[in-house]
Amino acid sequence: MKKIILLALALVLSACSAGAGTEFDGNLSRWEDANIPHYRYTLFISCFCVFSDEMPLTIEVKNGEVVSMTRSDGTAIAPTDNFTEIYQPYLTMNRLFLKLEADLTGEADNVTVTYDPVYGFPSNVSIDYIIEAIDDEISYQVSNFEVLE
Repeated sequence: MKKIILLALALVLSACSAGAGTEFDGNLSRWEDANIPHYRYTLFISCFCVFSDEMPLTIEVKNGEVVSMTRSDGTAIAPTDNFTEIYQPYLTMNRLFLKLEADLTGEADNVTVTYDPVYGFPSNVSIDYIIEAIDDEISYQVSNFEVLE
C-alpha cells in the first residue's frame, strides 16, 4: 500500500513540475500561431538604471527586425545609441520570450509574469535576480500593442 501511495505522490509531483513551463510554452505558441510580421508596442523598463528618463520606448518591428525605436519625448534612438545594447533583449517579442525563458530557467531567483490574453506575449514581467541583493530588480511592461500592415 505504501508503494502505491508513494507512486501516486511521485506522479502528482512530476505532473506539477511538468506543468511549470506550460504557461510559458502555451503563450509562446499563441504568439507564434498569431504569425504577426509587423507590429508596434510601448515598452517601459523599470529599474535602478541611468536610462529611466527615456522610458517608455515606442518600438516598431517588421519581419523580426526593429524598424524604429523612439524615446518618451519622441526622438529616435539610433542603433549606435549608448543604451541600444542594453535594450536589445526587449526589442522584439521573440527576444522578450528568449529573455523571459532564460530568467525562468535559472538566471533569476524570482520571476513574476503576466501574458497578453489575446496574443500571448509577456505584458508585465518583474524579475529579482538575487533575492537578498538590493537594486538588482528589473521589471518591464509591454502596452499599446498594435498589429500593423
